[in-house]
Amino acid sequence: MNLRPIAAALCAAGIAASCGTPAPEPFGALPTPEQLAWQRMETNMFVHFGPNTFTSAEWGDGREHPDVFAPSDLDCRQWAAIARDAGMKGIVITAKHHDGFCLWPNPASDHTVARSAWRDGKGDVLRELSDACREAGLGFGVYISPWDRNDPAYGTDAYNDVFRRTLESALGDYGEVFEQWFDGACGEGPNGKRQVYDWDLYLSTVFRLQPQAVVFGDGGPGCRWIGNERGIAGRTCWSTFDPDGVLPGGARSLDTLNCGNVRGSHWVPGEADVSIRPGWFYRESEDAQVKSLAELLKIYYASVGRNALLLLNVPPDKRGRIAAVDSLRLREFRAALDRIFAEDLAAGAAAEASNVRGGSRRFAAAQLLDDEYDTYWAADDTVRRASVTLRFDAPRRFNRVLLQEYIPLGQRVARFRIEALRPDGSWRTIARETTIGYKRIVLTETVATEAVRLTIDEALASPVLNRFALYMDEVTIDPPHAERDKQGRIVLRTDVPQGEIRYTLDGSLPGRESALYAGPVVEPGPCRLRAAVFAGDKTSSVAEWSWDIAPAAFRAVAPAGAEAVVDGLSDDGAEPVTRGVVLPAGEAVTLDLGAPLTLAGFFYEPLAEGRGGCVVRYDLLASGDGAAWKTVCDGAAFDNIVNNPGRREVRFEAPLRTRYLRFVPRETSFAAGCGIGELGVLTR
Repeated sequence: MNLRPIAAALCAAGIAASCGTPAPEPFGALPTPEQLAWQRMETNMFVHFGPNTFTSAEWGDGREHPDVFAPSDLDCRQWAAIARDAGMKGIVITAKHHDGFCLWPNPASDHTVARSAWRDGKGDVLRELSDACREAGLGFGVYISPWDRNDPAYGTDAYNDVFRRTLESALGDYGEVFEQWFDGACGEGPNGKRQVYDWDLYLSTVFRLQPQAVVFGDGGPGCRWIGNERGIAGRTCWSTFDPDGVLPGGARSLDTLNCGNVRGSHWVPGEADVSIRPGWFYRESEDAQVKSLAELLKIYYASVGRNALLLLNVPPDKRGRIAAVDSLRLREFRAALDRIFAEDLAAGAAAEASNVRGGSRRFAAAQLLDDEYDTYWAADDTVRRASVTLRFDAPRRFNRVLLQEYIPLGQRVARFRIEALRPDGSWRTIARETTIGYKRIVLTETVATEAVRLTIDEALASPVLNRFALYMDEVTIDPPHAERDKQGRIVLRTDVPQGEIRYTLDGSLPGRESALYAGPVVEPGPCRLRAAVFAGDKTSSVAEWSWDIAPAAFRAVAPAGAEAVVDGLSDDGAEPVTRGVVLPAGEAVTLDLGAPLTLAGFFYEPLAEGRGGCVVRYDLLASGDGAAWKTVCDGAAFDNIVNNPGRREVRFEAPLRTRYLRFVPRETSFAAGCGIGELGVLTR
């Protein structure tokens, strides 16, 4: 039995007992001190770096020569400084990805930096990063993939010992590790074998060397995957979870991972991983696709603001440095959060509760308004429904409500609502939600009121909260959205009217003197559009899109009804599917480009969020006349598309002159078929 969470809770109870009224008894599964410290980090940096950085692959095949890894100006102190300035508390690095290449001289492998020409084989990224993290006051974590597409022992019992020695090398020589990250990937290696992982051996090795480490895996044991790679936790998100023997790579319902389990047997909080770019490794072609400030704020609210930890991937470039565009966006993100949460608008309120534990001032509603983590409002043991009201001497204006449960005593709240007082004295509901957990940030309309009330409608045990705060987010303006249709008409819009949209087509940054958007812009050829919203003295972040030729002349000649795959429009997630198709298993799509074109590649875009299934492996054939076909891609794979179902671009080894293309799904994530939002070509 792990006695640490019990000891921590009993300590808190003892402090309260010494003042008269005893503290609530711990309820249900509880966090260990390490899990509590981990969740209070709130945001950490993920760093994907390795041979894929230099080959532009998402998943390397293990056949890369070690000399491919050749950072020209590696600076881990730069990574650490950027992470620290962005408010992050730790860095987790891909010490070994699926290609098997180790960023340290791992004696258990022949595929490491020691076999490369970089720094004459004497380089060690883990040494430099672990030192940089300690100097910057950051936690140091490692991702070591058990999948190894290089090691000849992979697929045999002998590999489990190889991986044990790999863990010992990485975890035994670089100081304290706050998080060990496992994704459980188990794909086909070059030898066609699959590995049966000895997770008991792996986990015992981790805990022997790094007993304080929080171990990430699909079902834990320390923290769990949130079920997607978009950084989005469930609106209901329990830190309690029923692992049922599920090991780091074990399959679980994505909904269960996203939401957790009410009354779950173990404390396994969620971690929301997402990349600041479309891919996980750096590609220069994605410099224009770094997430906007508005996107990062939405992710923050949907991860940290929903009781999860945010693990934001920021991949270094081929120099071994974080690119300027990523660094600037992170600093912009930190500055926005600092401004939004600079002033607690609930400060100075008169706080009252419908029930206070034992009538004690130690558990009074006023404890919700201080900055002390270990002071809290609590209700009597028999109470399952209660309310807390904050009253102000003048109307307060806010659109963010921050709540926290005191999780050392367990997660309890299952359903709550927030109300604002009307001038006539009646109450108006402005939000209804379910769980709170470590932290919940509720987004509301902008409200001006003299009183706000939190009502807990359902709790599994007596409520225990340590924070009730109000904030106003008026820092940012959402950037515009853009769509280009089949004819090349570009439409720019915002979700709500915010100001005027100005844009450029020459690659320059849009300013207040740039072209004013007043209606569709027609650009049927390759183009790059950048746009921003200007409202008074505020400006949104710049959004950018690059398009190849518009598919005006393209037709889907087979199967019948597949015309939407060349309408130029991405799937919007609406039902029924109109911007794309769902194909039955074995169905191919044949495109007529209207005339022979010289192609540099093609792209496939699944339906929104991978609905209908994703194409995992495919064939691509080309024909000049629609009768004689030649194979361009045979059984090729879209790496990681199931977890990250976004657009995939494939570049040909040599230019291809053709009029017809045939896209043949060979393997799909759903046995019944697959979804195709858009198929298109690359001419540049």
